[in-house]
Amino acid sequence: MSFKINLLICFFILHLWAAAGHKIGIYEIKKGDFSVKVTNYGARIISVLLPDKNGKIGDVVLGYDTIGEYVNDTSSFGAIVGRVANRIGGARFTLNGTLYKLIANDGENTIHGGPKGFGHVVWKVSKYKKDGPHPRITLTYHSTDGEQGFPGDLLVSVTYALKNPYKLSVVMKAKALNKATPVNLAQHSYWNLGGHNSGNILSNVVQIFASHITPVDQSLIPTGEISPVKNTPYNFLKPREVGSQIKELQSGYDINYVVDSTEKMKPVAIVYDEKSGRVMDVQASAPGVQFYTANSLNQKGKGGYVYQPHAALCFETQGFPDAVNHPNFPPTIVTPGKAYVHKMLYTFSITKYWNSY
Repeated sequence: MSFKINLLICFFILHLWAAAGHKIGIYEIKKGDFSVKVTNYGARIISVLLPDKNGKIGDVVLGYDTIGEYVNDTSSFGAIVGRVANRIGGARFTLNGTLYKLIANDGENTIHGGPKGFGHVVWKVSKYKKDGPHPRITLTYHSTDGEQGFPGDLLVSVTYALKNPYKLSVVMKAKALNKATPVNLAQHSYWNLGGHNSGNILSNVVQIFASHITPVDQSLIPTGEISPVKNTPYNFLKPREVGSQIKELQSGYDINYVVDSTEKMKPVAIVYDEKSGRVMDVQASAPGVQFYTANSLNQKGKGGYVYQPHAALCFETQGFPDAVNHPNFPPTIVTPGKAYVHKMLYTFSITKYWNSY
């Protein structure tokens, strides 16, 4: 009965959006045997197709078969999350002397912008080129003053573009129109380089270019400290398997890393899946990255495959979580006249051995 009710609610929501002039669709950008599909519901990446070491094409992101399932999604599969990604402690913050109370959707805290954050709204497709030398799609959204409790009107955009060879560029931008406001956008795809339905990622070899993390309390809210990864299970400065020390943690990895480099585009992480031979190199302009190993997944995805815990990796490049409540963290406040820009670059390749990469 609950499934039928959820389905009816889903269709009702979709009908209202259609009646209001919003059209939800699926858009593909393609370059040879490399293709990415995006939906403007949540500006989500819903598939990434590329070959493995044997030339077999596979989909390397988790997701669903229908838009309706994304409407009911609680895992942020492939979404652009915001206005503030990750958690805000106590669902509140003070800015310029004003206390802003947000909508709590993670216990007493707010996560990924609230229950109707940017991953659960319909974006406008403003530019779209499916193929050719420069395939790309740009989606935009106008977040209004007071939405989910955040101050000020905000114009947001994301551009997904394919480049040679096997590169996916993501550029997130935001512009505050009338008030200062916190902004921290993140791309929340769940990656499994062996294929979305290939099982867990515990044997994946990962390297993270970060010497420190921001420790958290029991509610996963940062304590304000910045601690070294040396002699802890969080140390991925040298490549090693994800599962090699995961048993030392309560359920898996879910922590913000402080990226070492101060360059505009920083090396963030590299992932290698030996079975498929696929490698993913992540670069970004943000100061942090949330490394998450899908610790609580247990849901049906594409083709009816049931995703279990550790079925994927997330590398959510970002500003630090709860930065609005920690003055020692890099600021995430955007003021009118000052643009927010967050760039990412995923580079995919094939290798037989990690040491040859």
